[in-house]
Order: sequence, then structure tokens, then C-alpha cells
Amino acid sequence: MRQYCGIDWATNHHDIAIVDADGRVTARRRVDNDAAGFTELLALLAEAGDTATDPIPVAIETDRGLWVAALHATGRKVYPINPLAASRYRTRHAVSGAKADATDAALLANILRTDIEAHRPLPDDSELAQAIRVLARAQQDAVWSRQQLGNQIRDLLKDYYPAALVAFADLPSGGLARCDARTILTVVPTPTLAARLTRAQLRRLLIKAGRQRCIDRDVDRLIGVFRNASLHQPQSVETAMGIQLTALLIQFDAACTASADLAEAATTQFERHPDAAVITSFPGLGKLAGARILSEIGDDRARFTDARGLKAFAGSAPITRASGKKTVVQHRRIKNRRLAAVGPIWALSSLRASPGARRHFDARRAAGDWNHQAQRNLFNKFLGQLYHCLQTAQPYDEALAFPAATATAA
Repeated sequence: MRQYCGIDWATNHHDIAIVDADGRVTARRRVDNDAAGFTELLALLAEAGDTATDPIPVAIETDRGLWVAALHATGRKVYPINPLAASRYRTRHAVSGAKADATDAALLANILRTDIEAHRPLPDDSELAQAIRVLARAQQDAVWSRQQLGNQIRDLLKDYYPAALVAFADLPSGGLARCDARTILTVVPTPTLAARLTRAQLRRLLIKAGRQRCIDRDVDRLIGVFRNASLHQPQSVETAMGIQLTALLIQFDAACTASADLAEAATTQFERHPDAAVITSFPGLGKLAGARILSEIGDDRARFTDARGLKAFAGSAPITRASGKKTVVQHRRIKNRRLAAVGPIWALSSLRASPGARRHFDARRAAGDWNHQAQRNLFNKFLGQLYHCLQTAQPYDEALAFPAATATAA
């Protein structure tokens, strides 16, 4: 008789339940979160009839961690169940709101028993794809942290040091995240100190930050900005704010360095992957954006049954809500936010690299789409093409992706 396993995981221990095809709990145990506990789990599965040729599927409310990796390595299907979905199933058995770890483990097992086809198992991604996922996600987190810290620094500078915003606003490629901007602000964290800088000191700071071109031009411009008359906070308040800026800059420097180092590591691993050539053949997709896409969709070709599944996963496909006489079409809010974040970057970059993408975007705008809607629609179209190219191992073809309009006969 078919068996199903559910694991309610926690920090120090896990509750395990195995149910049969009729929903009866045939085994139950609490084990420690360590290698000995995992051995107990395997023994419990073996007692329930688990074999190498017919392993018992496992449901668990997470898709990462040592236990998930070890379970996946045994060759069995592991089903990461969304905690929100599990909570909906819980009300089928009790509307009182009662909850216990042991009953949750049985609940997860019963989810597989009743609706296994409605849930997606953990994909069989290669080890290289999993390594790219770790690095790409870490790099994306570092970028988000950098943006958050940059916003905090910008808000602080508005309150007491607007000259710094003026000084670095016109510099290309990064603004406050530039190495020369961070270097100067670290040395002169207040407008009073900045006004005392000499041309020689500014020149040395720019060289220290790695600048090699247009140094004299920027020295003259920065001197003019820093020495221009401006409003000041009281001296003690300004000094305190300078100390706060210095503390934020330490974190900001670390986030900028981590972002750059992780980007290099992620792209290096990405270049080794067989799918890299296909992914980067698309207009507007560089190595880092390609690594982010590969990290989220993986290289298991069976993960998505068709292109629609990939589009829904990325949140680019619209969702329809129909009830009675009312039908509403709107964009998806439940999606892979990491993959969705690549969409605007890819769409906007492709407008300069692909005439077909430009035509498609302009046509959507002319049809009444807002800017973000047109970007999302273009991203959706690219994902469908990417799915096909990866399945067939073919690079992007502009002529096939965006066929030129056929001229009508006179």
C-alpha cells in the first residue's frame, strides 16, 4: 500500500508522520535535527516499506537546508509545501485553529496523499546550478542591502549635508555607491570639514579611490560645491550626524564590496554552465542577469511542463478573476520575486539591443499599456522564447522572436 511522509521541521527537532493510502497514521516520531536524527528518519521510512526503486515521497514546509538536501540526495521526491497552503489545508480538519507539530506532520503527509499532482516536487537541478543559485541570490541580497543603506545615507545627507548629494549626483555609474564618493565622505563626513578640503587633498582622495581620468575637472567642480554657501545644523548636531554617516558608510562599503565580489563569483560559475550560451544569446541579458535567471529556473527541464508555468512562476503572466458577470484581469502578486526583479532590467536593456523588442514595447504602449505593463508584457514574451530555446538547446533568433511586419501589396 502506498505510503506518504510529512515532516514538520523546527530548529532543534523535527516531527515525522507516515500515512497510508487511507489516511491512517502508520508511524510517528520526533527526531533531533542532526545526522543521528536523519538516520532515524531513514530507518522509519525503511520500516514503512521504503525502497530504492519505490521511495516514499516526503512533504516539508521548506525548500532549503541540510535535511532537504540530504532527502533529495536519497533519490526520493521531496515536495516543499508553502506554509500558507498548509494552513489552508489545516482548516479542512479543524476550524478551531488548534495546531500541534505532530498533527502538522500528519497534515503534510495527507496533502501528498490527496493532492500530490497539485504540488511541484523539488527540481533535480545540477550541482553547478545549485552553486549558481547560492551565489546569485547572495549577490542580489547584497544589492538590495546596498540600495537600502544608500537610501538611508541619502535621507541623512538631505538633513544636514545636501552639498554631498549635489557633488556626486552628476557622476555616472553609481552615485553614492561609487568608490570615490564613499572615500571622500569617509574623510569629510560633515559639510564643515568638506569646505576645508584643499585641491591637493581632493586630488589624493580621488586617486586613492582609483580614479585615473578627468581628475582635475572633478577636483575643481567638487571644490566649488563644497565651498558654496549653504545652511548648517548646529555644530554639535552636525558632528553627531557625521558620526552617524560614518557608521552607515562602514556598512555601505561592506555591502558594495560584497556585491562586487559575489557578482564576480556568480558570473564565473555561470560561464561554466552549458545553458549560459543560450541565456546570454538573448538581447539585454548579461552574465549577471543570466546567472540570476538560471539560479531561479534551474536546469531541470521537467520542472515546468510548458512555458505558461514558467511565466506564472515569474509573475509576468496575468491572472484572471471571474465571478458571475464580473471578470478582472490583473498582474500576479504571488510570484518568485527574485526572478520578477530581473524582468524590468531585461526588458529595458533589450530595447537598445533588439529592434523587435523595441517594436513590441512601442506597440504595447500605443495600445494603452503603462510603462511597467509594457515592460512586464515584453518580459513575458521573452520568457516564452527562453523556455523554447532551453528545451531545444537553440540560441535566440531575432527573426523568429519578432518577425518583421509583412508589407501589404499596393
